[in-house]
Amino acid sequence: MMFPLARNALSSLKIRSIQQSMARKSPVKHSPDFHDKYGNVVLASGTAFCVAAWVFTTTQIGIEWNLSPVGRVTPKEWKKQ
Repeated sequence: MMFPLARNALSSLKIRSIQQSMARKSPVKHSPDFHDKYGNVVLASGTAFCVAAWVFTTTQIGIEWNLSPVGRVTPKEWKKQ
């Protein structure tokens, strides 16, 4: 059971389902634009470029990553004053 205020607010909104909106737009024929033609190709090539750049960066440029200090860090002797 809904409160009257919520029911009035919901009924005043013009909410269409996704299927209804797509059904209204589907008969309209439009010529494919740049994004329709090349969108997926541009996205895939950009992804491939970024992955290749990161693979090159992490493997070839000689960065020593030093991921864990275990076994490398030794405590210094305590100095008495």
